[in-house]
Amino acid sequence: MATQTLLPIVANLLIPVAILIFATGFFPYKPFMPGLAEYEKLGWEDVMEWREGSVPEAPFDKLVFMVVDALRSDFVYGEESGMEFVQSLVREGTALPFTAHAASPTITMPKVKAITTGSIPSFLDVILNFAESDTTSTLATQDTWLAQLRSKEGGKLVMYGDDTWLKLFPEFFERADGTSSFFVSDFTEVDNNVTRHVPGEMLNSDWSAMIMHYLGLDHIGHKAGPKSPNMIPKQKEMDGIVKDIYSAIANEDHLSNTLFVLCGDHGMNEGGNHGGSAAGETSPALVFMSPKLKDVTQRTKKTSPTKPKEGGGEFEYYRMVEQSDIAPTLAGLLGFPVPRNNLGVFIKEFLDFWPTGADRVRLLLRNARQMKRIVEATYPSVDFRDKSPRSGKECEPPLSDGQDLACKWHGVVDVMSSSNNHIKPEWRIEQLYWFMNAAQEKMSSTASNYDVPRLITGTAIAFVSVILTCLSLPSLRPITPAGVSYALILILYSILMFASSYVEEEHNFWYWAAAGWFFYLFIAESRKEWRSKFIFHPAIMLLVTHRVIRRWNQTGQKYAGADDIVHSGIFHGSNSFILWALVGATYMDIAVRLSKHVARSIAVLDKGSNSEDNEAVDANRFMGLVAVLPLGATAFVFKLAFTARDAPELTYGINQGLIRWVEDLSLVDVVRMVFLGTALSAVWITISEWKRRKNRRGEGSGDLALALFDLLTLFLVTQTKAQNIPLYLLFRFQLFFLSLLDLSPTAITTTSILLTQTSFFALGNSNAISSIDLSNAYNGVSGYNVLAVGLLLFLSNWAGPLYFTAASSLLLSSLTRPRRNIAIQEVDSRDWIQKEREHLEKMALSEEEGRKRRESGEAWQRHVALCTLWTGVATGSVMVACTVLRTHLFIWTVFSPKYLFAMAWGIAFHFGGTLGLGSVVWRAGRW
Repeated sequence: MATQTLLPIVANLLIPVAILIFATGFFPYKPFMPGLAEYEKLGWEDVMEWREGSVPEAPFDKLVFMVVDALRSDFVYGEESGMEFVQSLVREGTALPFTAHAASPTITMPKVKAITTGSIPSFLDVILNFAESDTTSTLATQDTWLAQLRSKEGGKLVMYGDDTWLKLFPEFFERADGTSSFFVSDFTEVDNNVTRHVPGEMLNSDWSAMIMHYLGLDHIGHKAGPKSPNMIPKQKEMDGIVKDIYSAIANEDHLSNTLFVLCGDHGMNEGGNHGGSAAGETSPALVFMSPKLKDVTQRTKKTSPTKPKEGGGEFEYYRMVEQSDIAPTLAGLLGFPVPRNNLGVFIKEFLDFWPTGADRVRLLLRNARQMKRIVEATYPSVDFRDKSPRSGKECEPPLSDGQDLACKWHGVVDVMSSSNNHIKPEWRIEQLYWFMNAAQEKMSSTASNYDVPRLITGTAIAFVSVILTCLSLPSLRPITPAGVSYALILILYSILMFASSYVEEEHNFWYWAAAGWFFYLFIAESRKEWRSKFIFHPAIMLLVTHRVIRRWNQTGQKYAGADDIVHSGIFHGSNSFILWALVGATYMDIAVRLSKHVARSIAVLDKGSNSEDNEAVDANRFMGLVAVLPLGATAFVFKLAFTARDAPELTYGINQGLIRWVEDLSLVDVVRMVFLGTALSAVWITISEWKRRKNRRGEGSGDLALALFDLLTLFLVTQTKAQNIPLYLLFRFQLFFLSLLDLSPTAITTTSILLTQTSFFALGNSNAISSIDLSNAYNGVSGYNVLAVGLLLFLSNWAGPLYFTAASSLLLSSLTRPRRNIAIQEVDSRDWIQKEREHLEKMALSEEEGRKRRESGEAWQRHVALCTLWTGVATGSVMVACTVLRTHLFIWTVFSPKYLFAMAWGIAFHFGGTLGLGSVVWRAGRW
């Protein structure tokens, strides 16, 4: 028995150990070289006849850097674009347009890091993006083009817009005004706060760089997608701002040498979201503007608007460059050293600013030497010294990545060492680009950064956990349909983990698996009464509700933005009263159920009440309803006020006087009242059930578990977006129909796994970073608290799975719960025969309760073991897939996000949900 207890404990403890060890090998932290880069000796001064330490003259001395969040390439260059002035500059030759490839993850903070340092973002930045404390995400000690400009004599920076820049660059800016728009329904005010500073700054001459980051266009995308009717007006607004700034540059003498850059930090998909690797998400626009650009565009006239390049992607307009190329290009154009950690390549279209070949070579050689230092640090065993290979055989294939780059560098050494009489500057330029492009490609792929021994160790520990869990399980015989179904789900999931398209569309597997399981329950439960229960059989009703649930939100990548219930007209505009009727029904259902628990607790704490059915007394029921209604009403008001600010289109059907009233409320204070009321209710009911238990002999009725479950539901509903709240009515129906079926413990566990997964996707989640919902992560939080925000972020995104993991504990505890505790029930019998018969029935029932109580413990242990086995196999399968496919094209765009979600499922959900929350509900169910 001790072994059976010890093995699951060890198995569970090994799961987070395996996950963290694997993560340290799969997401290695990339150390950044501290300090600012300086101009260094280039070498070959005698051959090139340039002075040591000299640099080509920079054509610009000021920079206006305008970021429009989620500015996809077609928003600027496409035929339906509203940015007509920018297009006119492209036609005139005073603007150079590009599509900047934004490597995944396409989230603001990693993208700003890529733009300013020239480095490739890591998936660790995804985690830091949700934990933006000043110490975890700052770039204050790293080399960036902002730091370089600031270090120049008289270098001053000003910044207006997204306060991500203020967090990344604390105390960098002479003047700043950060905008933090928590509610993405704000399309205008968040941008007006930036624009109001532009006229004054265009008259100031004291700054070296002005950074602006506009958020409104991204907010429109999140709310209504790229085809929103608000999109073109917003593009025209941004175009007008570009026109004002460009006109000032063209007309003000102190701005005559100013370079104007317009870019997006990332794009958006057809659903209006970002974070993944869809073509729309990774294709932001990049435009360099200045009257001086006519000098370099005379021979290359461009048409605008235009269509995507033939043979290119759907959003590939003009030439595709890497987003990291911005940093070295700005370094050359503004005259400062290339940042130390840069992996970008100077954009060759700007070389015409320097008429002599020597200056062009010198500019590119500084870029190449800076990249070579990073390459040398990555491949320390490879010789990158400035020498030619001793023989051509050293560069014959097969070559490792490091050897290949060394050979290309030695080719640079060859052309740089040759006399000017034998080598044209174009040959040197071609060789330098050959090396830099290869270095950029290989260093960006990061396959060489994996710590394979750690990957293997983490995977091995995960499967040790699986083996220990299997040993802790009782005999697999007899083989049951529920057990076979569980095993089949486990095997299919493990196999499908190796298909990138499946990972992106994982919801389809769970939807079909759940439907198949419900149909099996119908067949198994209705063999004897097929006809009489065919239409209204609980399993059939489960299938019906399941069908509605799966159509609630369209998720995944392939059909992102496709029609679903939430985005149909049924909940929007004047029809929004339908949504709020359903939301109100959900809160009322919870309130009515809670009122019964409170009524019972009032009666129990009333010393004069002795009846077991005292919650049925009218006075107690009325008092319970009066006590609970304010809590439910407050929660409803909070959700209405929150939605009025976050998604006002969902409140147009509500009385506008009411909306104006709730908009004036403090959301933080109101939701804190809800949380406090929920906590106090839990304490009150627990105390009353504890007192009630003291007067009871034998097993309890499970009323405490039901009360805690209903309070949990209230909390989870509060952490859910308004348009998803009606799903909890359907979840409640599913739980009711499941309670009518005669399910074995294994069947309950199988159902629990299926419903935790389907509810996760039904709420709009997927395996893409872009699906993470931040809107409820700040409920009740007035300042930034990384622990509180992180916890609320998890609770809001995993609300559905948490609901069903608690529900499965209720179903398990109901297997052994008597319908009514008759141990203390007094029966008014008329004769001793009736009393004797009842006494014998009580004794038999007591014996049956004891047997079931023992079975209940076994059922819970088996449930935990099966959930642990599922977690170990699922996590181990993801680990094996990531290890085997670590050089796969989609490793960073598909499998890496999947592993991040696997970490959340394996640690936060398994320990906090299954073992923590589930255990509390199960134990409460025995009271």
